[in-house]
Amino acid sequence: MDRVVEEMLGSDEPSVRWIVRTRVLGEPDGDALRAEIRESPRVRELLAARGPDGRVEDPKQPYSKWRGAHWVLLALAELGYPPGDEDLVPLRDQVLDRWLTPAVLQDTEKPTGKGILVVAGKHRRCASQQGAALLAVTRLGLADERTATLAERLRHWQWPDGGWNCDKRAGTRMSSVAETLLPLRGLAAYAEATGDAAARTAAGSAAEVLLDRHVGWRRSTGEPLGRRTTLLRYPLYWNYDVLGGLRGLAEAGLLGDPRCAEAFDFLETRRLPDGGWAADGRYWEPAGSTRSLRDRVDWGPVRAGVRNEWVTAHALAVLTAAGRFSPHAD
Repeated sequence: MDRVVEEMLGSDEPSVRWIVRTRVLGEPDGDALRAEIRESPRVRELLAARGPDGRVEDPKQPYSKWRGAHWVLLALAELGYPPGDEDLVPLRDQVLDRWLTPAVLQDTEKPTGKGILVVAGKHRRCASQQGAALLAVTRLGLADERTATLAERLRHWQWPDGGWNCDKRAGTRMSSVAETLLPLRGLAAYAEATGDAAARTAAGSAAEVLLDRHVGWRRSTGEPLGRRTTLLRYPLYWNYDVLGGLRGLAEAGLLGDPRCAEAFDFLETRRLPDGGWAADGRYWEPAGSTRSLRDRVDWGPVRAGVRNEWVTAHALAVLTAAGRFSPHAD
């Protein structure tokens, strides 16, 4: 067994072990490890922010970065928290109340109007918000009738090229990969859970936004899409990088597309001598920091040449899914 896999199986983080066992080794998704995730210190810290009513009280704004209910729910889904826990219903409702207001259900062409702004025939919406909510609620087994509304709204706002963008300038012609990744993942998860054909089609169209750019490079020049696209980080929150793009395509079942090859080649060049991957930076600040963008938990080391377990687990998972890594190779 590859040394890094063996070492990751000894991680103190049950969520890391869950990713490696299910997505690298291909083992069945067992209840025991999921239960361990539920009782882990990381999960307990994330849920400690709930008040007596089960909602995050501090901060009250669900989207407050990165401590609001929106980010707590998304983190739980990413960590492999066991689905169907009724204790999370108040947290789910807090998030859906935020993203399914009456204004979300109507369009407007007036910048000051109530509803989702439409400019030059395209909806200008930060769809990563509803996309993340759809992903989290679906993964956590907390879907209700509002989940179908999230999926329908994402399809309604989808641009002709398959993605989404909240840029209000009339001259903006293309979707944003950052605003497209989470809707892609949410729709793919929803389609898998429900068999919804329209969601599956929408996820496939969204995937084209990433694939058409070979996951991370400009079509016109071959340069990276942005300064941070080739810097690996975890969590991404609403941001985008090459590994995040590959994760989204894996969830849509599209890693076999030849346009992923450049991204895989790049990812393999970033592998450390010990078999892992480093985090090149972070979008979060430690819980005790006085700066903004504080998370409730620490997501591991961010140092050159030092393995980050979260980046490594997800890199191994996508490479395994693509047949480019075998955990039993020398």
